[in-house]
Amino acid sequence: MTDIREIFGGPFLASGLAKNLDPPELQLADAMRSAGIDPPSVIKIDGQLHRFSTKGRKRDDSGWYIAFPDEPVAGRFGCWRDQIDAVFRADIGRDLSPAENMAIVRRQSEAKAERERARAQKANVAASTVETIWTEAIAASPDHPYLKEKGIAPHGARLTGDGRLIVPLFSESGTLSSLQYISETEKRYHPGGTTKSCSWTLGEITPGPIFVAEGYATAATIHEVSGRPCVVAYSANNLPVIVGQLREAHGQTQEIVIVADNDESGVGRNKADEASAKYGGRIVMPPTPGDANDYHQSGADLAGLLFPPVDDWLVPADSFSEQPAPIRWQVKRWLQSQALIMVHGPSGCGKTFIVLDMVLSVASKGAVPDWFGNKVRHGIVVYLAGEGHHGLRGRVAAWKQHKSVSGLDMWLSRHGLDLNTPQGYQKTVDSIRALPNSPEIIVVDTLHRFLHGDENSAQDAKTMLDACAALINEFDCSVILVHHTGVSSEAQHRARGSSAWRGALDIEISVVPGDTIEIIQRKSKDAEEAEPVFAELQSVPITGWLDEDDEQVRSAVLVAGQEPIKAKKDNPLARHQKTFSNAWWDSGAEDINGEPYLSRSALTKKLESDGMAERTVKNMTNPSYDTKLIGALMIANMIDKHSDGWTVIDTVWASTMMLQKGSK
Repeated sequence: MTDIREIFGGPFLASGLAKNLDPPELQLADAMRSAGIDPPSVIKIDGQLHRFSTKGRKRDDSGWYIAFPDEPVAGRFGCWRDQIDAVFRADIGRDLSPAENMAIVRRQSEAKAERERARAQKANVAASTVETIWTEAIAASPDHPYLKEKGIAPHGARLTGDGRLIVPLFSESGTLSSLQYISETEKRYHPGGTTKSCSWTLGEITPGPIFVAEGYATAATIHEVSGRPCVVAYSANNLPVIVGQLREAHGQTQEIVIVADNDESGVGRNKADEASAKYGGRIVMPPTPGDANDYHQSGADLAGLLFPPVDDWLVPADSFSEQPAPIRWQVKRWLQSQALIMVHGPSGCGKTFIVLDMVLSVASKGAVPDWFGNKVRHGIVVYLAGEGHHGLRGRVAAWKQHKSVSGLDMWLSRHGLDLNTPQGYQKTVDSIRALPNSPEIIVVDTLHRFLHGDENSAQDAKTMLDACAALINEFDCSVILVHHTGVSSEAQHRARGSSAWRGALDIEISVVPGDTIEIIQRKSKDAEEAEPVFAELQSVPITGWLDEDDEQVRSAVLVAGQEPIKAKKDNPLARHQKTFSNAWWDSGAEDINGEPYLSRSALTKKLESDGMAERTVKNMTNPSYDTKLIGALMIANMIDKHSDGWTVIDTVWASTMMLQKGSK
């Protein structure tokens, strides 16, 4: 039997139970407002293209919409001037059937085709008209009120019969596509003329930098102050495409300077960033609200803004050899400011706990003065978390509770991304720029979750390292990479993947698992290596946190530990513990009722793989030999027989092993 939802498109709403919905006309008006367009006072749902003013001006008809009356009402709307093109579907209080969705897509495509047809027709008419107007217009006088107000020369601008300035818009091919009319009170484009991808270059392009700006007056000011050509893009939305055209025409070595408007909306800066990210180019923006013309007319040094002093690249050896400024530390001896740092260790060793403990201390707003006795300088932390968000919530909450910290200067990402791609890097930068203040530390946890490519590839490693270096330069911060070590025993103390990782690091920190976690600094480029730190994971209940069965939720915090007794001839018990723990990890870290469990077969396999003879393996697994592995651990009440194997019954040892397993 056919499901009624396949016919009507979702849950059937009986009469009197339907949602209280606005008419389609009001919904379309709301959609326009959400897109930044002022809707017309009257909206017609008739399948026809309608033009309207988006700024209350009589001759401004850049706004448009098409809405088809068939239920559900659907269509498109936008603004040619602001390059907005959006689809619309009215909410009818239920899900739509596949047939209805297909019909909507068809109507929206028809609306797009109609819009383009009307636009092309109007553009063709406009093209012939603007050519005539431009040809017959007279040259503008420097005494024109607008030019005098802006303090600029005409630079080829012309005049209409009623005294308005005219400036041209040329396509990439050099065709005159539209005109902009400027009076003392308003600016408008020729009706129907094409503005997208159009520009006008003030000055002759010669070797040296090319400037790009939004408006005519801004570009004229830049051209006059710099003596260099400046391209008028006419809008912030046009900046990326115009910069792309310049890059295509003049090559990758051409210096392009994008001069963004410092507007309240931030659109100017955002579009300049987009253009720079896609095509390269230096970005300049006045430090005060307004554009470059406003900045210049205020008496500020626009030339100094456009041509910043060149950093000294070659310096005398005598001055180079002078004593440098003291190292600036976030955590004394461990986390250097403006540095690339890596913390690595095997899976489940507790490296995330350690990094969290460090950076939460930095983000504690002064509540935590030191980290394991090392002075902390406080600041904002951005934690890019690529996985384990559920567990991360508990770890942060447990740490705050344990340290009696009420608030943190720390921001966390909702998910991972490919940081070493233009899109991923730009999203990261844009998100961080939106914060109230710049961070002192950015954590990338883990490297694998944020790397596009292969960690063993030197080329992929380079793109990631370049992205990290760019973040360090952009925000004057440090970047901490959390990474895994190799699987083999000889690879447990070095980062997994390409050798390029270690070569680029300022500080390298290794986390060595065990009953007591060893935190070892294996590289410190600018200072002596710090002494190792010894820590343990302590399980704590989180106040107020209950699971779905109303049972207490627990997490772990890092606490100081004692330096472990090394497995020497005079300490066989520690050696036996390490052998047992390694075999447990290698066999899959099983547990029975929360106690680590190691089968006889798994232990035998481990001992044989370590090169022990068959007779030695039998002795090591025989509880009768009280100086050998199993016998010594059982006599010390650290393990007990269970099934065909053993469980760890020493509470401290067992708790440490299970916490490390939980952090994996």
